[in-house]
Amino acid sequence: MATGLRRIGLRLTQLGLAASLPIALLARTQSKVDFTHDVLPILRAHCTQCHSGDAPDGGLSLESIAALMKGGTSGKAALAGNGSASLLILRIEGKGGKPRMPMGFGPLKQKDIDTIKAWIDQGCQAGSVDERKHWAYIPPVKPPVPTQRSKWTRNEIDAFVLQRLQANHLSPSPEADRTTLIRRLTLDLTGLPPTPAEVDAFNIDRSTNAYEKVVDRLLASPHYGEKMALPWLDAARYADSNGFQMDGDNCQYVWRDWVIRALNTNMPYDQFTIEQLAGDLLPNPSQDDLVATGFNRNHMLNGEGGAIPEEQRNVGLFDRVDTTCTTWLGLTMTCDRCHDHKYDPFKQKDYYSLMAFFNNLPETGVPTDNDGKMYVAKPWIYAGTPEDMAKFHSLSNDLDTAKNAAKPYEDNAESQSKWEQTSPKTGDKNIDGILAIAADKRTKDQAGALHNYFLDHALPEPGNELRKRWQSLEKQFNDVKSKLPKVMVMSDAQPRKTFIYSRGDYTSPLDQVQPNTPESLPKPAQTPKNRLDLAKWIVSPQNPLAARVAVNRYWQILFGKGLVRTPENFGVQGEPPTHPLLLDWLAVDFREHGWNVKRLVKQIVMSATYRQSSKVSNTLQKEDPDNRLLARGARFRMPSMVLRDEALAASGLLNPAMFGKPVYPYQPKGIWDGLNITDERDFSYPQSKGTDLYRRSIYTFWRRTVAPGDMFDASSRQVCTVRASQTSTPLHALTTLNDVTWVEAGRALAESVMTTMPQTDQRLKEMFRRVLARRPDAVELKRLQQCQQTAEQYYKTHPKDAEAYLTQGDSPPDAKLDQAQLASFAVTGLMILNLDEALTRE
Repeated sequence: MATGLRRIGLRLTQLGLAASLPIALLARTQSKVDFTHDVLPILRAHCTQCHSGDAPDGGLSLESIAALMKGGTSGKAALAGNGSASLLILRIEGKGGKPRMPMGFGPLKQKDIDTIKAWIDQGCQAGSVDERKHWAYIPPVKPPVPTQRSKWTRNEIDAFVLQRLQANHLSPSPEADRTTLIRRLTLDLTGLPPTPAEVDAFNIDRSTNAYEKVVDRLLASPHYGEKMALPWLDAARYADSNGFQMDGDNCQYVWRDWVIRALNTNMPYDQFTIEQLAGDLLPNPSQDDLVATGFNRNHMLNGEGGAIPEEQRNVGLFDRVDTTCTTWLGLTMTCDRCHDHKYDPFKQKDYYSLMAFFNNLPETGVPTDNDGKMYVAKPWIYAGTPEDMAKFHSLSNDLDTAKNAAKPYEDNAESQSKWEQTSPKTGDKNIDGILAIAADKRTKDQAGALHNYFLDHALPEPGNELRKRWQSLEKQFNDVKSKLPKVMVMSDAQPRKTFIYSRGDYTSPLDQVQPNTPESLPKPAQTPKNRLDLAKWIVSPQNPLAARVAVNRYWQILFGKGLVRTPENFGVQGEPPTHPLLLDWLAVDFREHGWNVKRLVKQIVMSATYRQSSKVSNTLQKEDPDNRLLARGARFRMPSMVLRDEALAASGLLNPAMFGKPVYPYQPKGIWDGLNITDERDFSYPQSKGTDLYRRSIYTFWRRTVAPGDMFDASSRQVCTVRASQTSTPLHALTTLNDVTWVEAGRALAESVMTTMPQTDQRLKEMFRRVLARRPDAVELKRLQQCQQTAEQYYKTHPKDAEAYLTQGDSPPDAKLDQAQLASFAVTGLMILNLDEALTRE
């Protein structure tokens, strides 16, 4: 890495560009080896598993220059100016009669050893004065775009990437073929596979902007918002239940729908931020503004009997601080809840100053409004569809008018007195008994019962008609109201004092603090007073983090990994960016162009960097196995939610309906039974019926205590998560091979081709193409034929097995088709859905 950066520095100097770079950026590109950007990543990759923390092996920590210079039980690790004689170098080279480090792992590459040795030879310096401040805490400055181009480069992104590649004597990979590109694009931007017709249209379009037309079409698709919302829901710890033992359901799906709509309409990222953090504090906030603040009401709620409300209220406050900092600032501030940060320049006071922004919410800390399965905590608002809300408000106004019209007649004591004086016989023994009692001798309950009887049975006109109208409107109003979702939102209606807590204990307050941003970061133009001020500072040019964090998150969506590979931690303990100049250029450019997300996404996918083939040559496998230099396209296992949607779409089962209450697709039998530990609620899984079974995964009901069983590697949605797991285990294969969703999808895929195509080869090719976008080659077709023929032979002699296989799922098999043949094509369809290429974003 250091060698590459040195070469970049020389090239910049030769181009006459170095003088225009800011000091912090210039230092990264010149020959001097930098500890933070060159040495520390090597130590973290190979050494800090053992040499870090409060009790590092041998007493030696390698997390900072100070710790390294202090050394361990064997003495100083580095002798400034003498790398060859330094204990650190001797141990990693295996000299001096001691085991070579790191023990149990492969030795460091020679270029990495040379980098560390060069840093020691140069005096173990921290760098320039500016660079002693961590790179992420210095506001980004837009660096000049490298001017050396090639036929490969298509935009500024490629210029930065090519510069790194050339410095490391590498060349970019060729562009992926058209079919791979359209499948990649469609999956990345919509989370769905392209249709055969879309693939054909792109392949025959030879116009110079054919690729761009596909990009624009996908960005305009309503499914774009559904795909891009998935990582945002993880960050917001969105779920459809509160968690803990009671795990009551909530109505935060209205906030989920707000996110999808905001992304589809390309709401500027700064507005997207402000509305979610402080929409309620905007002038004349709309219903959408209030719903947006549900972001900070998505945390878990403890409704258990032993929960202490004030303790739980503070748990929620802590969660809001942690989630806000991780989501928008890429910071791990949780340490500061109990003490000053050990590595980053944040104090305990900073944490509680941030908490003060959120401490005015009129909440108790526990759910207070329980309605059946719903457990909602104040404050909340009714937030239905525009049509439902219009009806709600209209009925509310009509009801008020009817009440006001009927009230004078209902409250007319003289009218009731005249009725009583007639000594009517009502036929109701209780009422007749009360009438027999003198008015001044009746109890309060007796008087009330008599008054209600009078209103219901003897109110003279026009009071009687007015009362009936009031009662009718009240019933209509209550019916509409009962169906409206109660969405938890933010409010500053209950000002409170905020204190630093000793060791994070809410029962041990120390000094009072005022709302403020971290002291070590550039300050807002004016002293912030509320969440709206905080939100505006977050997206202001003064804040060095928000734009970097945002572009890194979108890069991660499109490449599997960000330019900063620790998106949750831009601090000292996180990884430095693989392309620091590109990251800063993108961040400033993003802000300069109005925080336009679709523009940013288009910039990235239009680049030659994004369009590269993901095939790995021997050279790239050796020189850059993790693709940090971006010399090839990204290839990674798709998230389980996308894999389910792909299976539904390719098979024709997908119901593309958007928004609304969560649905309950197939889940293993008894998946929620373990929650039935009390008689208070029935936790049986209410599987959906009909087309709701085939809604997109983003609309699946997400129970925090038992997440959907087929959503492997997904966030639990209990805390903010901005880096999803990407693994491949036998459990995943067991799911995609046996889960009813995939089995039924394989059968539906088979039925669709069998009813439209007469020839076996046609059917197999079409099934293959609907999943993978391309046609099978000769070898692949032969294997598909073998699979189908072997299965058909089996099912002809085992009809009961065919019946059992075909009846998986709620949709009935087509009885007109030969069942043995259908089962054989269904098995083949399931096999195609489980191919590595089907499970992978190529």
